[in-house]
Amino acid sequence: MSNVLVAYASKHGATEEIAEAIADELRRAGHSVDCVSAERVTGLASYDAAVIGSAVYMARWRPEARRLLKRAAKELTGRPLWLFSSGPCGQAEPSYASPPGIEKRARRLGAREHVVFGGRVPLEPANFVERSIAKKSAPEHRDLRDWDRIRGWAASMAPELSGSGDPAATR
Repeated sequence: MSNVLVAYASKHGATEEIAEAIADELRRAGHSVDCVSAERVTGLASYDAAVIGSAVYMARWRPEARRLLKRAAKELTGRPLWLFSSGPCGQAEPSYASPPGIEKRARRLGAREHVVFGGRVPLEPANFVERSIAKKSAPEHRDLRDWDRIRGWAASMAPELSGSGDPAATR
């Protein structure tokens, strides 16, 4: 059993829901999991592994998630790490391109994987851009989160995490 941190940066709650689904799947596999907002993470010493995700706006992660990756870089390179992005929504054929800056950081930190999941149009749009996206989005394209894919991705981590509570054993 591993102690896993699942941290997220979410503007409207959709990415938080993805993080909770990942945490639930890892718990079902027998791991101890803390699922917290990125800005609340004060350190990683008590964790064997980390899963960090963010909503993507204008091809960038939220600032609080970027700050977490920066301030915890040394700790993150010393343990299994997975990253996820949540963002494309509102279109029939969304682009699932990874944010370029995160791809570079993922490589630098030695992340096992970075995946991009579809996002959700804000339920309560807060500005002109969000209202425009919501207005132009067909109902069937407003939530593109694929829960089976999200849970399957989390389940795929479990065997690597089950090797040992020692993060060095899974490197």
